[in-house]
Amino acid sequence: MTDPSDEDLLSMAAETAKNSYSPYSRIKVGAAILAENGEIIVGTNVENSSYGLSMCAERVAVFTAVSRGITKFRKIAVILENKQGIMPCGACRQVLREFNNDIMVITRDNKGDIVRFHLADLLPHSFTLKGD
Repeated sequence: MTDPSDEDLLSMAAETAKNSYSPYSRIKVGAAILAENGEIIVGTNVENSSYGLSMCAERVAVFTAVSRGITKFRKIAVILENKQGIMPCGACRQVLREFNNDIMVITRDNKGDIVRFHLADLLPHSFTLKGD
């Protein structure tokens, strides 16, 4: 079985963003993680009227994967419902760092082209207790 293309991952993330619960920001974000085992786990943002209790799409996808026993990830695609790019926030970057400092982050630039970043480049000198 071949890996899905980056375009496929972005499409899955955009489709998942349609399920977003975002009545306050009205920003619908989707994420699709490609796990080492080839599975794809998706997540969308969920807001709360107590803003601090809201959860980003990336963390929803990671936590869903972990709840299924999956902790090794290769790529994560992050996109808005309208297929415009968006970057993971600092909290999401730190959560992703827990599992793979070299995970590939995929989104789109302001021209609509696919862009890719290694997490280590987006979160240099990151915090870890693992010693790696």
